[in-house]
This record gives sequence, structure tokens and C-alpha cells, in this order.
Amino acid sequence: MIPLLLLPGMMCNARMYHHQIAQFSNERAVQFSPLSEHSDVQSLAEQVLRHAPSEFALCGLSMGGIVAMEVQRQAPLRVRGLALLDTNPLAELDQVKQVRTPQMEKVRQGRLLEVMRDEMKPNYLADNHNKAEILDLCAQMAQELGSDVFIRQSLALRERPDQSATLRSVRVPTLILCGDQDRLCPPERHRLMHELVSHSSLAIVADAGHLPVLEQPAETNAHLQAWLQACDYQH
Repeated sequence: MIPLLLLPGMMCNARMYHHQIAQFSNERAVQFSPLSEHSDVQSLAEQVLRHAPSEFALCGLSMGGIVAMEVQRQAPLRVRGLALLDTNPLAELDQVKQVRTPQMEKVRQGRLLEVMRDEMKPNYLADNHNKAEILDLCAQMAQELGSDVFIRQSLALRERPDQSATLRSVRVPTLILCGDQDRLCPPERHRLMHELVSHSSLAIVADAGHLPVLEQPAETNAHLQAWLQACDYQH
């Protein structure tokens, strides 16, 4: 079976994917690649590829999806399947760029948790029974990664390229998935990606926001399982 390579969202580590790692590592090699060492998407993708298997199914959420699209652009023959979760193929809007500068300044002043708690994570999740638990996990992951990673990732996201042309070129099994209540990367952004990638599958997960891998893991894993089976078949 083809290996699965997982790329995380901003200020998340492998614990973001703990439901997926638990399920899919029983059947195939699962590798997690952190996105913490560089401040541009191109270099992050190069680092992913340096440590990746020769061929792999690639799944990225949010920032991980943005880097996954760049991995696809740099090494299309190595990517045997692509799953883009709660992400955005477009360059960053000017009004979002303007928000990042004061956020980075607060983080430089030692206010990382304040920024994550007040400005970022409240927009991430649907109002589910597990919301408080997931927010706690997000705060822990952010603390573990630290302020320098926040700034590098903010710069990478701010200057990211438009990947519409990359998506039009994709010919491998592709899953486009998001939560129906994702305010950060809303469903219409995923319908656009679905249109750009011919023969892709579109899944909109009910009662989930920006992190369906944690909010609705059973349904998310069912979609990922079907996608991985298509990747294995193509392989």
C-alpha cells in the first residue's frame, strides 16, 4: 500500500492527526512532516520532499494543504494522491496580510497564547461537544512550537503563491474536504478547488469547522479511507 504523508495546519504538530495516525498506521506507512523550519512555502515543500518516500499519498490541512499544493507543483510524479483539507489555493488577500503584521508583533512581545486564543482559534471550530477539548489541544501544540515558528509560518502564508494552475494539472486521485462551518477556508473555496481538479471528490463534513480531523474524525476518516483506496488502486 502506498505511504501516507501528513502535513499539519498552522501551529499544529502530529497530535492534530492523532485519529488519522491511529487508524491508517494499521494498514500502511504513515509519515508526519512538520512545517516549522522555513518562512516560505517553496522551501517548506523542498524540505518535505527531502524526507518523503519516493512516492506517497499526500494529505494537508490548512497551511499543510497550501504546502501540499507546492509539493505537487515541485514533484508531481512523486505524489500519487492528493487530499486538500480546509485550505485555500489562492494567494493571500491584502486585508489578511495587514492583519498578520500586528499579530507577529504581539507574538514577538511574548503574547503567542493571547493571539491564538483571542484572534485565531475562536474562528476554527464549530460549536460541538468537543470544542473546549480541541481548543486546549491547539493551545498546547502552539506552545510546544513557540513564537519563532508562528512568525516563520505567518511569513510563509503571507507570501504564498496562487496555486490554481497547479491544481488544473493534477491527474491523481484527489479529495477536497472541509467542515461545513469553516469560516477561515469556507466551503465555496473548496468548490473552487473541486472545479479546478478534474475528477476530484468533494466532501463537506457536517457540524465541523476548520479542523474536521479532530471535530468529526470518524466521518473524515471514512472519506480519507475511500481516497486512499483509490490511490492504492491507481498505484
